Formats: sequence, C-alpha cells, structure tokens
Amino acid sequence: MSSTEATNNGAVEKDLGATPASGAPMNPQMSAEEHEIARQAARFGYGPLAHVNTAEARLPAFGGEFQPGLYKPVEGRKFGNPAPLGLCAFALTTFVLSAINMGARDLTAPNIVVGLAFGYGGLVQLLAGMWEMAVGNTFGATALSSYGGFWLAFAIVLTPGGFEIEKTLEGVSTDAFPSSMGLFLLGWFIFTTILVFCTLRSTVAFFLLFFFLDLTFLLLGVAYLYHDAAGLPNVKLQKAGGLFGLLSAFAAWYNALAGIADTSNSFFIIPVAHFPWSATGRERRGKTDRELA
Repeated sequence: MSSTEATNNGAVEKDLGATPASGAPMNPQMSAEEHEIARQAARFGYGPLAHVNTAEARLPAFGGEFQPGLYKPVEGRKFGNPAPLGLCAFALTTFVLSAINMGARDLTAPNIVVGLAFGYGGLVQLLAGMWEMAVGNTFGATALSSYGGFWLAFAIVLTPGGFEIEKTLEGVSTDAFPSSMGLFLLGWFIFTTILVFCTLRSTVAFFLLFFFLDLTFLLLGVAYLYHDAAGLPNVKLQKAGGLFGLLSAFAAWYNALAGIADTSNSFFIIPVAHFPWSATGRERRGKTDRELA
C-alpha cells in the first residue's frame, strides 16, 4: 500500500469512525457493517465515497438530507443557495397569472392565483429573500423579499370575501378599483426599473428576467389605467403584459436551473451569457487575449 493510499484510508477512517478492539464503531450512527462497507468503497474505488478527497474535506452526505448526520454534521455546513427556490416560486406564480392575463382556456378571473400568491410566490419567496440576507446578498434579499411581499399584497387584494378591497373600491365608483390597481402596478414598475439598472453588469439571462418583468408591470399598469367603461383593463395591453409575464416566468425558471444544475447532478451546465463589460466577461476576455497572444 502506498503512503498516499494509507493517508487517504486513514482520513476515511477518521471521518467514518474507526472500529476499536471492542467491535463497537466510534460513530454511533453507523453499525460496524456500514462502517466497513463505506471504508471499502472509498478504498477500492466504487460508491459515492470513492470520489471524495478525504485528505482535504470532510465527507459529505450523498443522499441529501435523508442521510442525517452520517458523514458531516449539520452545524458544520455552509448555507445553500436560496436563489433558485425564490426564482421558482416567482416563476410558477407569474406563469399562472400571465396565462390568465392572456386569456388561456378562456379564463378571465385570476382567483386561482390567490392560493399560489399566498403559499408559494408570497411566503416561500419571502423566506428565500430572508435567507439571501443571511448569506450576505443584499440584492437578492431586496428583490426576492419585495416580490414575495408583492404576491402577498396581490393575494390580499383578490381574496374573495376577505378584506373586500375590490368590493369597497367598486362601491365608490367604476373607475376606483382599476385606477388603484394601475397605480399599484406602476409602483412596482418603478421598483423593478431600479433593479434592472443593478443587473446591467451581471448576465444576459439575469438582465432579461428583470427587463421582461419591468415591461410586464408597465403594460399591466397602463392596461388598468386605460380601462373600459365597465372598469375592465384594456384587453390588448393586458394580453401584451401577459406575454411578457410568461417570458419573465420562463427566464426565472432558466436562471433557477442555472443555479441548481452543477456537475454533481447534471450532465451539462446552463449558459447564462455574461455581458462583455461585466467583471466575469472582462476576465474571460483577458484570458482569451492571453491565449491568442
């Protein structure tokens, strides 16, 4: 046995828990048989542990959280990336509402979105935003938490028999609710425009997500402000807003996939197309120039 192999085997036994003379494994969560299987897997080159450099890092659980505490304690882990969760919550809720705005299946009332807006687009996205704050991402925390708040507010407005906001405004005049909704959406257009400026040095995929969303808020806001005599939003503008909403939803799913897929779970990496003037773009361009020189 080479010195390197002995070192690696020693590291494996240190992490998995060597079996003392009494026969009881040092790791109380593993039986002697489980310890031996894992040790042999790492030694002879098969199984998930065979691909772990035990000399540099503790062994990660290879079965997700369904292997609690088997190789690495929870308190020793870093935070995961909360962005894909928030993006997926935003994407699904936006997709359903945008499809209704486009008149899919002859649907006109967005009541089905209320449940999604409360549970997924609202609560889950808000939680993802708070986790972004925990990992130190101010932009992610601001964006995800704000849009989580948007969906919660949107659900409150449309909850049947709830706060009766729509019914109360319709009691004032025919123009009251659509005009109020138009101002509400235009306010989110202004907020999203601010975020668009902050994506100009990132990636094309990320920029398009907020750009499409910005146009969605603008078109829907104007659609409600230029409503018809019955107080319904302008149909053409509403459908146009629904179209850009769908594009925004698919862009969010694309960015989420780019954040989830890596070499551990995917055969390919999702391209996000860095802007040439971004820090990553300049770095890659500099490497290419040196390679050609």
